[in-house]
Amino acid sequence: MAILHHHPLDPFSRRVRLTLAELGLSADLVEEKPGPARPELLTLNPSGTVPVLLDDDGTVVCGAYAICEYLEELYGATRSFIGQEPATRAETRRLVSWFDEKFNSEVTLPIVGEKAIGRFLPVEFGGGSPDMARVRAGIAAIRGHLHMIGELTDLRNWLAGDELSAADMAAAAHLSCIDYLGDVPWHESPRAKEWYQRIKSRPSFRGLLNDHVRGILAPAAYADLDF
Repeated sequence: MAILHHHPLDPFSRRVRLTLAELGLSADLVEEKPGPARPELLTLNPSGTVPVLLDDDGTVVCGAYAICEYLEELYGATRSFIGQEPATRAETRRLVSWFDEKFNSEVTLPIVGEKAIGRFLPVEFGGGSPDMARVRAGIAAIRGHLHMIGELTDLRNWLAGDELSAADMAAAAHLSCIDYLGDVPWHESPRAKEWYQRIKSRPSFRGLLNDHVRGILAPAAYADLDF
């Protein structure tokens, strides 16, 4: 069986897990702690970051972008998460970049980095008490992103088009990390909430909803499909 090195509150790891589950593929999960990488992880990925996929045949693929493109190359003829038409593929990739770059820098890193990841890091690696000013800035920034999701789903069935795509999985991966901490103001964007309820109700999401992070208790609504 394939092995995925991951962290439960890493959105890039979560996107890979969603992609694998949507394809009906299984992988043994090996949790890596934030901070200095273990020698075993460095052997697979010299950057020491997750996610890292070790496939059945020994192929090592590092990073969410590379892993998801690798899976697309293997299984895209049967089930593509990028799309078939050039315009759809371009839009999907645009939105993946939006969430993995803009949303990550404005929302995920300030909130998850400060409230969750930082508590596991040694002080010399940036650990310590959270900077609540950064957390508040992240919570303020998320509102614009939720509004954008609502506008997209007014026009389309899913974020990039008629079918569930990598764009939906990237967005949901980031938002689910924030949701684990109870910091998504869903009440302010009913349309974004409806989209999230749909993807959250898919069988592929069950693994994420069963996640437990040591020392951090998720709110009851995190695993509630009718939150």
